[in-house]
Amino acid sequence: MGDLWSSLRTTTQARIGLGRAGDALPTRRVLEFQAAHAAARDAVHEPLDVDALAPAVAAVGLGEPLRVTSRATSRAEYLRRPDLGRQPADLAGLAGGGTGVGAGAGAGGGAQVGIVLADGLSPRALVDHGPGLLAAIVAALRAALGDDCTIAPPVIATQARVALADHVGEALGVETLLVVIGERPGLSVADSLGIYLTHHPRAGRSDAERNCVSNVHPPDGLSYERAAAVVAGLVRGARELGASGVRLKDSSLAPELAAD
Repeated sequence: MGDLWSSLRTTTQARIGLGRAGDALPTRRVLEFQAAHAAARDAVHEPLDVDALAPAVAAVGLGEPLRVTSRATSRAEYLRRPDLGRQPADLAGLAGGGTGVGAGAGAGGGAQVGIVLADGLSPRALVDHGPGLLAAIVAALRAALGDDCTIAPPVIATQARVALADHVGEALGVETLLVVIGERPGLSVADSLGIYLTHHPRAGRSDAERNCVSNVHPPDGLSYERAAAVVAGLVRGARELGASGVRLKDSSLAPELAAD
């Protein structure tokens, strides 16, 4: 009789039906677990190579990325002190620094949308998926808001928590801020990205004032295009509502549901 779990394993990355070898797990399953645990630890502790990431971000066409860092001075301090990851070390580089596509003078130029690429708890995720997701978001925003949609130059943030970007968005002067950030690795996924949306960003915004699209890591997670479509719909909704967070709902599937 075949393995009853085989068909189920094709539908999930969870560890199911691992089997037994006496009173323990089979050696292969133990080694798989140890490898996944090591990958998760590496994803958390390995610092982001900004110099290697920046050219791929610039190639999306929004201009040379600006750079900020939090008050956490190392990965070890960042992990011990989440509060420092929410505070910028210096935002002076955002005062000028070029213009985004369709934006006016200054770093943000009063743009409609700002995008921060943050290392978060998985710098590896930002390296693997950041540029591709950024390109998909830009395309989806232009399709949803029109070709005159103004987007500020991208910002790469290191040792960053989500709330750090509130300071960045306020300094840029953007209307809506998107934070693409590495999510906490698990034992099945070490390179997943999340996207946080805050309308009228400013220091002190609460998590209830944000929307989140998570689990972006193709091919097993959400695709770039699907995540970007949801984000574009949320941006458009935030502009109409004048707010983000618990009052703003994802309606990207509404046409499909209506068709059904």
